[in-house]
Amino acid sequence: MAFPSPRPARAELPRQRVQTLQCGQGAVRAARFNADGNYCLTCGSDKTLKLWNPHKGTALRTYQGHGYEVLDAAGSFDNSQICSGGADKAVALWDVTTGQVVRRYRGHAGKVNCVQFNQESTVIVSGSIDSSVRCWDCRSRRPDPVQVLDEAKDGISSLKLSAHEILTGSVDGRLRRYDLRAGQLCSDFIGSPITSVCFSKDGQCLLASSLDSTLRLLDKDTGELLGEYTGHRSTTYRLDCVLNQLDTHVGCASEDGHVYFWDLLEGSLALRLSVGQGVVQSLDFHPRLSCLLVATQGQVTLWREDTFQGDPDT
Repeated sequence: MAFPSPRPARAELPRQRVQTLQCGQGAVRAARFNADGNYCLTCGSDKTLKLWNPHKGTALRTYQGHGYEVLDAAGSFDNSQICSGGADKAVALWDVTTGQVVRRYRGHAGKVNCVQFNQESTVIVSGSIDSSVRCWDCRSRRPDPVQVLDEAKDGISSLKLSAHEILTGSVDGRLRRYDLRAGQLCSDFIGSPITSVCFSKDGQCLLASSLDSTLRLLDKDTGELLGEYTGHRSTTYRLDCVLNQLDTHVGCASEDGHVYFWDLLEGSLALRLSVGQGVVQSLDFHPRLSCLLVATQGQVTLWREDTFQGDPDT
């Protein structure tokens, strides 16, 4: 007789602050983990980009080259390159080791709100306030984008990539998913300006936050509304939403100095985490651990679950 497999342990949410990074970059516009979660990038209003080991609280390198504040950044899958977008309308590709700009892509007519690499880190996808998404080939010398997606009627606030899809959120209130294999565009009308979008880890659901202080979970294939989550305040700023590493909880930054987490299935508020004063500028969840990066004003804090014991070799 086979014993039933044990129930998986209930997901623990990050509740204790374990590191504080004083970034010295003015206001931190975005904080992003790299692909494996061992490092992070912070984007500053002082035009700089910084690479950190957030688990040890150490700054590793500063990247200077944007003409105005840096608004988003992402690391390549092998940690050798960084892409970034800024208020100078430019997308930059950086060499991590040398700290130099390898390529600078110009073509957007307004500030670049969001950037992402594809899985192979051969293409950078950027979204701008100019209502367009542009795809740039990192391997060629051509200065123009290989593709422009201009279906949005207002600025692109957020974008995410899967193996064969581009997901975008726009101020026009629409969530758009471009299926590159099938050559199809699926659009879902949210109604309120979208501030952030993401895929669930299993690729079945889409999460979107919007300026009506509501977080919505949608079925990717049908567009069916699976859940609505409220309680936070999001009426003015472009705030991030996240799913935890196990897809059991959804989270969102708030303008009241808190991060909110809800049970994905039940819709009940699971955690209201006080992280600082004023608006929570940016959020990112670790790809494998119960570990959260939070940017408020000029600093970034790292949060772990209550049972976490700090290890100097972490």
